Amino acid sequence: MDIQYFTQSEIKAYQEKKLAEALQYVASHSPFYRELFEKQGIDISKIRYLEDLQQIPVTTKQDLQMRNMDFLCVSPTKILDYVTTSGTLGTPVTFAETKNDLDRLALSEAISYEMCGCQPSDVIQLMATVDRCFMAGQACMMGSFKFGSGLIRVGSGIPELQWNMINRLKPDVCVCVPSFLLKLIDFAQANHIDYRRSSLKRAVCVGESVRTNEHTFNKLGEKIHALWPELSMHVNYASTEMQSSFQECEHECGCHHKPNLTIVEFLDDNNQPVGKDEAGEITITTLDVEGMPLVRFKTGDICYRFEDQCACGRNTLRLGPILGRKGQMIKYKGTTLYPTALYDVLENIPGVENYIVEVYTNTIGTDGIRILVGSTNRNETFLRQIKDLFRSKIRVAPDVIFEPVELIAKKQMPATSRKVVKFFDYR
Repeated sequence: MDIQYFTQSEIKAYQEKKLAEALQYVASHSPFYRELFEKQGIDISKIRYLEDLQQIPVTTKQDLQMRNMDFLCVSPTKILDYVTTSGTLGTPVTFAETKNDLDRLALSEAISYEMCGCQPSDVIQLMATVDRCFMAGQACMMGSFKFGSGLIRVGSGIPELQWNMINRLKPDVCVCVPSFLLKLIDFAQANHIDYRRSSLKRAVCVGESVRTNEHTFNKLGEKIHALWPELSMHVNYASTEMQSSFQECEHECGCHHKPNLTIVEFLDDNNQPVGKDEAGEITITTLDVEGMPLVRFKTGDICYRFEDQCACGRNTLRLGPILGRKGQMIKYKGTTLYPTALYDVLENIPGVENYIVEVYTNTIGTDGIRILVGSTNRNETFLRQIKDLFRSKIRVAPDVIFEPVELIAKKQMPATSRKVVKFFDYR
């Protein structure tokens, strides 16, 4: 069953059938939802349509942090794997997965590979970590096994090792955080590797977007594409909580929803649905999750959506790039910003080698922004150039402080982090 090619009314009917099953399951097995439904007087038999979901309160990250194991629906003896969230906006949360959940996770990423044009005959090089209780690398690995492709599990970082494996085993596809591609290119150029003629032709991009809402490259995407035009890039959006992902197809115009795995809503700050042309917070109800299913979970991620049929023929809605997380919204000198707007400016400035964005509460109680820039060029002229670029792009100029490149790199990788951290919120 390839539900993505169903009509939108057929997709909705399918999801409403699965929603009834999901609600019955959590009402019977989840201590958290059983208590919630009883306290709120919710009769799940009356929730028959997707629109009826609004009768159920949303689930928040704070709920997961405060009552983590109350979401568990099975005996601990049925758990095969434990994963944790990255804890970007607070305490990490543990998710417990059964065999069925792992099969579902593998299905999700097998669909992703097929969707972006991979073939089972391809060899995939995994440049994301599969350890430290991280779900993303695990999902991509299991998806590759289900898809039938070969897999090279190099893990994150170490450009020298990545190129050694690329040159020896000739992978067709890589899975990586897209900014890491710049490090691969830098290493190749420094070591006389003809990377543009390498076997790699496709990148599945996790953790960061390379696209704008207009489906063009953002600054990061432009930089990579200019250096490596032969490499196609396809964005994958995922979160540990949804235990699945959204994936860009070969037409590169937004990340497709997988309606057999989740129901998705887009909500405002008052938990009301936003209009089709408004940015909203991605809110997920999981389908067919056995261990720790969620109902109306607000991810914190804000984006626009596209509901027209894609050129690939799929009728599923598509996500635009994540504008930012709700908790990361900044009100600076009357302007509402998300960190990605600052990243887009910094990524386009020659001479800026790395950076960190810090947000704090200033002496008058409003948001302040301090940007630490790693660069060998630290004169006043360059400082003015950076500030002028901020003014031209986002109308305001934050404080900019130059720091050694090595110090910024060290700050970007705290000892307990599994990925590069560019945003620090001290509010």
